Amino acid sequence: MKSFSRLSSDICATVGYNRHHKILRALSLRLMKKIWDISPPIDVGSPVFPGDTPFQLNWSAQISADCPVNVSAITFSPHAGSHADAPLHYDPSGEAIGHVDLQTFIGPCRVVHAIGVGPLITLQHLAHHLHNLPERILVRTYETFPTQHFDAQLTAFAPEALMALANLGVKLIGIDSASIDPANSKTLDSHQVIRQRNMRVLENLQLDHIEEGDYELIALPLKLMSADASPVRAILREL
Repeated sequence: MKSFSRLSSDICATVGYNRHHKILRALSLRLMKKIWDISPPIDVGSPVFPGDTPFQLNWSAQISADCPVNVSAITFSPHAGSHADAPLHYDPSGEAIGHVDLQTFIGPCRVVHAIGVGPLITLQHLAHHLHNLPERILVRTYETFPTQHFDAQLTAFAPEALMALANLGVKLIGIDSASIDPANSKTLDSHQVIRQRNMRVLENLQLDHIEEGDYELIALPLKLMSADASPVRAILREL
Protein backbone atom coordinates (compact mmCIF):
# COMPACT_ATOMS: atom_id res chain seq x y z
CA MET A 1 0.00 0.00 0.00
CA LYS A 2 1.28 3.46 -0.86
CA SER A 3 2.31 5.70 1.96
CA PHE A 4 0.23 8.80 2.59
CA SER A 5 3.03 11.07 1.36
CA ARG A 6 3.43 9.06 -1.88
CA LEU A 7 -0.34 9.07 -2.46
CA SER A 8 -0.49 12.78 -1.84
CA SER A 9 2.36 13.34 -4.32
CA ASP A 10 0.58 11.23 -6.98
CA ILE A 11 -2.65 13.18 -6.52
CA CYS A 12 -0.84 16.51 -6.84
CA ALA A 13 0.93 15.28 -9.97
CA THR A 14 -2.39 14.18 -11.50
CA VAL A 15 -4.07 17.49 -10.64
CA GLY A 16 -1.10 19.38 -12.04
CA TYR A 17 -1.20 17.36 -15.27
CA ASN A 18 -4.94 17.91 -15.71
CA ARG A 19 -4.60 21.63 -15.10
CA HIS A 20 -1.69 21.86 -17.54
CA HIS A 21 -3.66 19.84 -20.12
CA LYS A 22 -6.68 22.14 -19.77
CA ILE A 23 -4.50 25.23 -20.24
CA LEU A 24 -2.89 23.78 -23.36
CA ARG A 25 -6.29 22.78 -24.75
CA ALA A 26 -7.65 26.28 -24.12
CA LEU A 27 -4.65 27.81 -25.89
CA SER A 28 -5.05 25.36 -28.78
CA LEU A 29 -8.73 26.20 -29.20
CA ARG A 30 -7.92 29.90 -29.14
CA LEU A 31 -5.34 29.48 -31.87
CA MET A 32 -7.82 27.47 -33.96
CA LYS A 33 -10.51 30.17 -33.90
CA LYS A 34 -11.59 31.41 -37.30
CA ILE A 35 -10.10 34.67 -38.54
CA TRP A 36 -11.24 37.08 -41.24
CA ASP A 37 -8.81 39.31 -43.12
CA ILE A 38 -10.36 42.79 -43.39
CA SER A 39 -7.43 44.50 -45.12
CA PRO A 40 -7.73 45.35 -48.82
CA PRO A 41 -4.79 44.49 -51.10
CA ILE A 42 -2.13 47.14 -51.63
CA ASP A 43 -0.39 47.14 -54.99
CA VAL A 44 0.31 49.33 -58.00
CA GLY A 45 -3.01 50.90 -58.95
CA SER A 46 -4.57 50.65 -55.49
CA PRO A 47 -6.73 53.73 -54.90
CA VAL A 48 -5.48 56.54 -52.69
CA PHE A 49 -6.96 59.87 -51.66
CA PRO A 50 -6.57 62.40 -54.52
CA GLY A 51 -3.15 64.02 -54.26
CA ASP A 52 -1.80 61.33 -51.95
CA THR A 53 1.24 59.19 -52.78
CA PRO A 54 0.30 56.00 -54.66
CA PHE A 55 1.97 52.66 -54.09
CA GLN A 56 5.22 52.10 -55.98
CA LEU A 57 7.68 49.23 -55.76
CA ASN A 58 11.21 49.07 -57.15
CA TRP A 59 13.79 46.33 -56.89
CA SER A 60 17.00 47.26 -55.09
CA ALA A 61 18.38 43.81 -55.78
CA GLN A 62 17.22 40.77 -57.69
CA ILE A 63 18.25 37.15 -57.63
CA SER A 64 20.97 36.46 -60.17
CA ALA A 65 24.31 34.78 -60.46
CA ASP A 66 25.81 37.60 -58.42
CA CYS A 67 22.98 38.10 -55.91
CA PRO A 68 21.24 35.47 -53.73
CA VAL A 69 18.14 37.51 -52.80
CA ASN A 70 15.36 39.78 -54.00
CA VAL A 71 15.12 43.09 -52.11
CA SER A 72 12.37 45.61 -52.81
CA ALA A 73 11.92 49.26 -51.93
CA ILE A 74 8.40 50.62 -51.54
CA THR A 75 6.98 54.13 -51.53
CA PHE A 76 3.39 54.90 -50.62
CA SER A 77 1.15 56.95 -48.35
CA PRO A 78 0.56 55.53 -44.86
CA HIS A 79 -3.13 56.14 -45.61
CA ALA A 80 -3.16 53.57 -48.42
CA GLY A 81 -5.16 50.44 -47.70
CA SER A 82 -6.40 49.72 -44.20
CA HIS A 83 -4.72 52.17 -41.86
CA ALA A 84 -4.78 53.85 -38.48
CA ASP A 85 -4.71 57.63 -38.25
CA ALA A 86 -2.48 59.15 -35.60
CA PRO A 87 -3.51 62.29 -33.70
CA LEU A 88 -0.75 64.04 -35.67
CA HIS A 89 -2.89 63.62 -38.80
CA TYR A 90 -5.52 66.09 -37.56
CA ASP A 91 -3.71 67.90 -34.73
CA PRO A 92 -0.41 69.76 -35.35
CA SER A 93 0.68 68.98 -31.79
CA GLY A 94 -0.69 65.44 -31.76
CA GLU A 95 1.26 62.22 -31.30
CA ALA A 96 2.81 60.39 -34.21
CA ILE A 97 1.51 56.86 -34.74
CA GLY A 98 4.60 55.21 -33.24
CA HIS A 99 3.79 56.80 -29.88
CA VAL A 100 0.13 55.78 -29.75
CA ASP A 101 -0.90 53.13 -27.21
CA LEU A 102 -1.61 49.81 -28.93
CA GLN A 103 -4.21 48.58 -26.45
CA THR A 104 -7.10 50.24 -28.29
CA PHE A 105 -6.28 48.35 -31.49
CA ILE A 106 -6.80 44.92 -29.90
CA GLY A 107 -9.97 43.62 -28.29
CA PRO A 108 -13.69 43.00 -28.62
CA CYS A 109 -15.45 44.92 -31.36
CA ARG A 110 -18.83 45.07 -33.05
CA VAL A 111 -19.45 45.14 -36.79
CA VAL A 112 -22.54 47.08 -37.81
CA HIS A 113 -23.94 47.44 -41.35
CA ALA A 114 -24.98 50.87 -42.61
CA ILE A 115 -24.96 50.07 -46.33
CA GLY A 116 -26.18 52.78 -48.69
CA VAL A 117 -27.37 55.08 -45.91
CA GLY A 118 -26.26 58.26 -47.65
CA PRO A 119 -23.47 60.75 -47.22
CA LEU A 120 -23.39 60.63 -43.40
CA ILE A 121 -23.84 57.87 -40.85
CA THR A 122 -26.06 59.04 -38.01
CA LEU A 123 -26.66 57.38 -34.66
CA GLN A 124 -30.05 56.24 -35.94
CA HIS A 125 -28.33 54.10 -38.59
CA LEU A 126 -26.50 52.25 -35.81
CA ALA A 127 -29.29 52.14 -33.22
CA HIS A 128 -30.14 48.47 -33.83
CA HIS A 129 -26.75 47.38 -32.48
CA LEU A 130 -25.88 49.72 -29.61
CA HIS A 131 -26.90 47.47 -26.69
CA ASN A 132 -23.93 46.42 -24.54
CA LEU A 133 -21.60 48.05 -27.04
CA PRO A 134 -17.90 47.11 -26.79
CA GLU A 135 -15.18 49.77 -26.94
CA ARG A 136 -14.65 49.24 -30.67
CA ILE A 137 -17.15 49.54 -33.50
CA LEU A 138 -16.59 48.92 -37.23
CA VAL A 139 -19.15 50.13 -39.74
CA ARG A 140 -19.68 48.63 -43.17
CA THR A 141 -21.05 51.11 -45.71
CA TYR A 142 -20.26 49.37 -49.02
CA GLU A 143 -21.99 46.44 -50.62
CA THR A 144 -18.72 45.95 -52.51
CA PHE A 145 -15.50 47.68 -51.45
CA PRO A 146 -13.97 49.80 -54.28
CA THR A 147 -10.56 48.20 -54.83
CA GLN A 148 -9.89 49.82 -58.22
CA HIS A 149 -10.94 53.46 -57.80
CA PHE A 150 -11.22 56.21 -55.20
CA ASP A 151 -14.82 56.87 -54.18
CA ALA A 152 -15.34 60.65 -54.04
CA GLN A 153 -18.90 60.03 -52.81
CA LEU A 154 -17.79 57.95 -49.84
CA THR A 155 -20.01 57.58 -46.79
CA ALA A 156 -18.63 59.37 -43.72
CA PHE A 157 -19.69 59.87 -40.10
CA ALA A 158 -21.86 62.67 -38.81
CA PRO A 159 -19.79 64.23 -36.00
CA GLU A 160 -22.80 64.05 -33.68
CA ALA A 161 -22.84 60.28 -34.12
CA LEU A 162 -19.20 60.02 -33.08
CA MET A 163 -19.82 62.20 -30.05
CA ALA A 164 -22.73 59.97 -29.02
CA LEU A 165 -20.61 56.83 -29.49
CA ALA A 166 -17.87 58.36 -27.36
CA ASN A 167 -20.49 59.01 -24.66
CA LEU A 168 -21.35 55.29 -24.83
CA GLY A 169 -17.73 54.39 -24.10
CA VAL A 170 -16.49 53.69 -27.63
CA LYS A 171 -12.74 54.25 -27.98
CA LEU A 172 -12.13 53.12 -31.58
CA ILE A 173 -14.12 53.77 -34.75
CA GLY A 174 -13.54 51.81 -37.93
CA ILE A 175 -15.07 52.26 -41.37
CA ASP A 176 -14.69 50.71 -44.81
CA SER A 177 -14.54 54.05 -46.62
CA ALA A 178 -11.39 56.14 -47.05
CA SER A 179 -12.33 58.71 -44.42
CA ILE A 180 -14.67 59.34 -41.50
CA ASP A 181 -15.22 62.80 -43.04
CA PRO A 182 -16.62 63.60 -46.49
CA ALA A 183 -13.97 63.52 -49.21
CA ASN A 184 -14.39 67.27 -49.89
CA SER A 185 -14.36 68.37 -46.25
CA LYS A 186 -11.95 71.16 -45.33
CA THR A 187 -12.83 71.26 -41.62
CA LEU A 188 -12.71 67.52 -40.83
CA ASP A 189 -15.40 67.85 -38.17
CA SER A 190 -15.51 64.12 -37.41
CA HIS A 191 -11.73 63.92 -37.06
CA GLN A 192 -11.96 66.82 -34.64
CA VAL A 193 -14.42 64.86 -32.50
CA ILE A 194 -11.92 61.99 -32.49
CA ARG A 195 -9.27 64.46 -31.33
CA GLN A 196 -11.44 66.00 -28.63
CA ARG A 197 -12.52 62.64 -27.21
CA ASN A 198 -9.11 60.94 -27.60
CA MET A 199 -10.51 58.17 -29.79
CA ARG A 200 -8.73 56.11 -32.41
CA VAL A 201 -9.78 55.55 -36.01
CA LEU A 202 -9.31 52.85 -38.65
CA GLU A 203 -10.18 53.61 -42.28
CA ASN A 204 -10.30 51.64 -45.55
CA LEU A 205 -11.28 48.36 -43.92
CA GLN A 206 -12.69 45.76 -46.30
CA LEU A 207 -15.85 44.42 -44.67
CA ASP A 208 -17.68 42.93 -47.69
CA HIS A 209 -17.70 39.41 -46.26
CA ILE A 210 -18.30 40.29 -42.60
CA GLU A 211 -21.66 39.68 -40.96
CA GLU A 212 -22.98 41.95 -38.24
CA GLY A 213 -21.97 40.83 -34.79
CA ASP A 214 -19.21 40.76 -32.20
CA TYR A 215 -15.60 39.75 -32.92
CA GLU A 216 -12.09 40.27 -31.63
CA LEU A 217 -10.25 42.99 -33.56
CA ILE A 218 -6.49 42.93 -34.11
CA ALA A 219 -5.20 45.87 -36.16
CA LEU A 220 -1.76 46.97 -35.00
CA PRO A 221 -0.07 50.00 -36.58
CA LEU A 222 3.64 49.97 -37.32
CA LYS A 223 5.99 51.77 -34.96
CA LEU A 224 6.59 54.73 -37.27
CA MET A 225 7.94 57.32 -34.87
CA SER A 226 7.24 60.45 -36.92
CA ALA A 227 4.38 59.46 -39.25
CA ASP A 228 0.79 60.74 -39.18
CA ALA A 229 -0.65 57.26 -39.89
CA SER A 230 0.31 53.65 -40.45
CA PRO A 231 -0.86 50.73 -42.54
CA VAL A 232 -2.42 47.92 -40.49
CA ARG A 233 -3.03 44.27 -41.35
CA ALA A 234 -6.47 44.21 -39.78
CA ILE A 235 -8.13 40.93 -38.89
CA LEU A 236 -11.20 39.83 -37.00
CA ARG A 237 -11.22 36.67 -34.90
CA GLU A 238 -14.25 34.86 -33.55
CA LEU A 239 -14.77 35.32 -29.83
